[in-house]
Amino acid sequence: MTDHVLTRVANRTGIITLDRPKALNSLSLEMVRALTTVLRAWRHDGQVDAVVLTSSSEKALCAGGDIRFFHEVGHATPMGGSALLEDFFTEEYALNHLIHFYPKPYIAIMDGVVMGGGMGIAQGGPDCGLRIVTERTKMAMPEVNIGLFPDVGGSHFLSHAPGQLGNYLGLTGLTIGAADALHIGLADVFVPGAELRALHALIASTPGADLPAAIRAFAAPFAQKAGNGELQAQRQLIDAHFGAASVAAIMASLEGDETPFAQRALAAMRQRSPLLMCVTHELLARGAQLSVADCLRMERSLVRHNFAHGEVLEGVRALVIDKDNAPRWNPPSLDQVTPDMVARFFDPVWPEHAHPLRHLA
Repeated sequence: MTDHVLTRVANRTGIITLDRPKALNSLSLEMVRALTTVLRAWRHDGQVDAVVLTSSSEKALCAGGDIRFFHEVGHATPMGGSALLEDFFTEEYALNHLIHFYPKPYIAIMDGVVMGGGMGIAQGGPDCGLRIVTERTKMAMPEVNIGLFPDVGGSHFLSHAPGQLGNYLGLTGLTIGAADALHIGLADVFVPGAELRALHALIASTPGADLPAAIRAFAAPFAQKAGNGELQAQRQLIDAHFGAASVAAIMASLEGDETPFAQRALAAMRQRSPLLMCVTHELLARGAQLSVADCLRMERSLVRHNFAHGEVLEGVRALVIDKDNAPRWNPPSLDQVTPDMVARFFDPVWPEHAHPLRHLA
């Protein structure tokens, strides 16, 4: 469909291949539109019984949204009000919703890096869908690292993770592998990377309607090869620390724990945007009580507030543009974040009848 989104139908299965390897398949607005167009067409196509999302590179399914694009267009007009930026997030979140409620099996091969916006196009789908991980899977919602928050439906799927695992992932932004993804419920089956060629052959030779069951049977012998994840072993510690009532309380709790795991989590949080960690903590608390559509509408308003504030633009500057790794967060320390600052991120941007995602059901 575009230079970076390739599509074909084989044996009643629609296959989407992301092909932007130099950017780890980071999503551009053009790619979001191409994905939306083909998924909307296949939704009603009687010749397509299932959809598979894959990549042309073993390095990544999708590393997220194109943050260089965010930085460029975010500076295009005062207060980050670029129409292209507005369109990107509105259309990306609508795509996430389309995938979450897709009426046909939606199968995501999450080989390599799957982060941020990549999670948005891999999570969700109907109960008959599948999320496949390999030993190369590197999964994260790292948005707080660039002064953003876990979006693309993250307020829903992180807030519904067991115990305090969602808070851990959202507030630290740290990466997990296949075993932890399976334990948390962010993946369904494990397939070794060496078996992906055989998996693709299976996909090509199996009618789309039979594909989910066939893939589960194919993956069953490899179930134990995913190994044991660190988060499962540290679950009691995570629940104890990240169940605290505030970000400050969580960090204070971690400071009193000298274990390497706790200190690694604390070190990560000390690098993140203090304000956006607090916003994320509130976001996940609210998201646990909301539908998918309402979570996406909430996130869409937060994005507008975030770019107006400028925190994400500064984060991208420091980590990607100038690469000085010295973001000047506003405010710079956690003790300067007030409840009013956090609350303003949740103020309505549009009346309900004018919200750009008002039509999501």
